[in-house]
Amino acid sequence: MSRKCTIFCLSLLSLLLVFNHLLAQQGELSTESQRAIKHYYKGTEWYRIRDYAKAEEYLLQAISADNKFSEAYLALGDVYADKKEYEKAITSYRKSLSEGRKQYPLAHYYIAKLEHRTGKYDAAIADYQATIDNTTRNEEREAVIKSLIDDCNFALSLMANPLPFNPKNLGPAINSARSEYFPCLTVDGQTLLFTRREPFGTDGHEQEDFYMATKTDTTWNQSKAVGVPINTEWNEGAPTLSPDGQFLIFTACANAARDYGPNRDGYGSCDLFISRRLGEEWSEPSNLGNPVNSGYWETQPSFAADGKTLYFVRGYRDSNGDSQQDIFTSELSPNGHWSQPQRLPSIINSPGREESVFIHPDGNTLYFASDGHPGMGGLDIFMSRRDSAGQWSKPVNLGYPINTFRDENSLVVSGDGKLGYFASDRKGGYGLLDLYSFEMPAISRPQSLTYLKGTVYDYISGQKLEARFELIDIETGTPIVNSLSNPVNGEFLVAIPSGKSYALNVSRKDYLFYSEHFNFIGNHGIENPFLRDVPLQPIRVGESIVLHNVFFDTDSYLLKPESVAELDKLVALLNDNESMKIEISGHTDNQGNQEYNRELSLNRARAVYDYLSLKNISTGRLSYKGFGETQPIDDNTTDKGRAQNRRTAIKIVGI
Repeated sequence: MSRKCTIFCLSLLSLLLVFNHLLAQQGELSTESQRAIKHYYKGTEWYRIRDYAKAEEYLLQAISADNKFSEAYLALGDVYADKKEYEKAITSYRKSLSEGRKQYPLAHYYIAKLEHRTGKYDAAIADYQATIDNTTRNEEREAVIKSLIDDCNFALSLMANPLPFNPKNLGPAINSARSEYFPCLTVDGQTLLFTRREPFGTDGHEQEDFYMATKTDTTWNQSKAVGVPINTEWNEGAPTLSPDGQFLIFTACANAARDYGPNRDGYGSCDLFISRRLGEEWSEPSNLGNPVNSGYWETQPSFAADGKTLYFVRGYRDSNGDSQQDIFTSELSPNGHWSQPQRLPSIINSPGREESVFIHPDGNTLYFASDGHPGMGGLDIFMSRRDSAGQWSKPVNLGYPINTFRDENSLVVSGDGKLGYFASDRKGGYGLLDLYSFEMPAISRPQSLTYLKGTVYDYISGQKLEARFELIDIETGTPIVNSLSNPVNGEFLVAIPSGKSYALNVSRKDYLFYSEHFNFIGNHGIENPFLRDVPLQPIRVGESIVLHNVFFDTDSYLLKPESVAELDKLVALLNDNESMKIEISGHTDNQGNQEYNRELSLNRARAVYDYLSLKNISTGRLSYKGFGETQPIDDNTTDKGRAQNRRTAIKIVGI
């Protein structure tokens, strides 16, 4: 049996055994007062139907009739525990031990669980040990209790080594007298989207809506409601904003009439919906559909910067009928279909609750909340990293005081990894729950990255364009980012993790593709982003482009394997435009002999020609030339200029 299941089953079993014993065995109660017994049974009946006010009233009367009535103290402790009045519950359980006529040693266990839950770790250890010392030997129970003692000691060790933690309220532009929570950010840190709970109608009813704010320099501008068609009189919550800000995926749940809101149909109790940004507006949300959404409930999504991987939380029942809450992932295929969701491995998903998943834009650092890994007592925030083989590391607790005995969740981390954002009801805020930021400890920061940001436009007309962006790991040829620029204003934002070399390809039907090369070996920070616009050239005779990601070794005309991704884009372009004819040209800098340079450039152009021919592009559509050093596009007196002049290009010579 799993550790968490063992704990749960033991807790439930212990409570039921004591409770049922007390209900069924009137003759063994620790009082002879008929008045106390009468009130006691009335109290336990009200407790059974969860009317805690009535249960408390009658159990207090039972104790008033006999202040040494052990079972009444125990039952009253159950009432207070269910009401989350933990101090009162501890006092009642303790009185059953200190003042009661009959001893129930498992009361130590109930007390320990509540002390553990409220951060009284030393006291909890003592009461866990008292449970072992004062109950009949049970190896399974002792193993569970000893693991709980280990958890308390773990929490004490975190508290003995606190991390710097100085949360800063995001201010009145973001926070209000209401509750703000579930923040999400674009990778550049300039756009914040969050959930706000607001009054609706005149009957005290509340509902959730989304708000958004942008940043000027270091100051958040006044947040504004996202508005229709996203916000409705129904609840919208737990959102994820794609790191480029172009897609919003959120949770919508059915009301009592199984209604998800206007124009929204669902599969289960809660489903995930998606909307795309169109200029400054949002499209009508659509259900992500099967297999992401199911007859269970799906919530708390996080959309990766690769533009295709979705992480989310699913609540369901396993094959044993037990309730589970785990993190799943699904991938979007090129044809627009989501894959069958896969549960993350058991190193991430414990037998407890997992929620508030967040995949950082680096694509390999996962943050999530869980009560099933060693922690402070409630939901703690953990971090796991994925290695080059795709394996997740053992989750690391983010430490104290980021985590406490309370439930912590809803953490997101800025693109540069320096700031964490979360919701809290701590003192000094503007309302019930406010959004805060804090400096992330160095040990908990994700991989460094930067980003490319700008607009796509028609090189001739200046019209803003929707185009597809693909960032490719040159070493493996694997696309790591797929995204689209905004179809109205052409805006794009592409996260670029450090540590590798990348080929960027920007494409649109009826246009030549745009390519660029990024060498990010080592660490490159977000403080130096690439801000540039991307001109796309319409397909017409005379237009040309440089193939920035076609590579040769020095003095060689053998294509390097890293060239394949770009050359395959060229193959696709020619296949999509079957009448297009191109001239491939090779160029060098002015170093060395002119005749040697001309011959080298000719052979390099021919290498591209041969590759296309092998890919079944008709040679009647292809020609090649070598120009050597005769057509420079930059200054040959600098390393950078000479690198620009060493190039392979294509020109359209017929369509």
